[in-house]
Amino acid sequence: MEKFQTITSTYVPLPIENVDTDQIIPARFLKATTRDGFGDNLFADWRYDKEGNPKSDFVLNNPLYWGEVLVAGKNFGSGSSREHAAWAIAGYGFKVVVSSFFADIFSNNALNNGILPVVVSEKFLSELFASVNGNPRATVTVNLEEQTISNNETGTVESFEINPYKKECLMKGLDDIDFLLSNRNKIEEYEKNRLFAYE
Repeated sequence: MEKFQTITSTYVPLPIENVDTDQIIPARFLKATTRDGFGDNLFADWRYDKEGNPKSDFVLNNPLYWGEVLVAGKNFGSGSSREHAAWAIAGYGFKVVVSSFFADIFSNNALNNGILPVVVSEKFLSELFASVNGNPRATVTVNLEEQTISNNETGTVESFEINPYKKECLMKGLDDIDFLLSNRNKIEEYEKNRLFAYE
C-alpha cells in the first residue's frame, strides 16, 4: 500500500444515508477474484442506466465534483461484509471516506485496503455538504498524524479517532503481513527468549 500522506483535496458529496455495500458494488460484480476494474462499477446502479450509459444526475457523472475524498451520509457501508466495496472505492481513486457513522466491517475492510474512514459529527458533516453545495471547489484537509479533518471553506477543524495499529500501518504503507515482516527480528528474538525460558 501507499503511505498515507496529509491530503488536501476537493471532495465528492453523496448526501445519502444508509448506503449499503450492495449499493456501493452490486452483487453481480462479485465474481471477480482480483481488484482490477472494481472502480468502474462503483455505485453502478446509480451511476449507469440499463444500457450502461452514465446517468447525468448522479454525482460521479457530474464534472463539477471530483477529488480523493468521498463525503457520505450517515451509516455508510452497512449490509453484507463484502471486501469488494472497499476495492471499488479505492479503485475509483478515493483515499478517504467521511461520514458520521460507518458499519464496523466496512470500516475494517477500508483500513485494510488503504482507505481512511473518518467519522465526524453530524454538524460537521452537514457543514461539509453546505460548503460544497455553495462552492464545488471547496476542499478538506485530512491529517492522519494529527487525526484532524479541516473544512478549508469555513476553517472548522474536527478530530477523529483511529486504532493506533491501523494508523501506523496506513502511515507506513503496510498491510497486516507487511507489518509482521517489518517486525520479524523482534518476533524471532521473542521466540528465542521464550524457548530459553522453558529450557
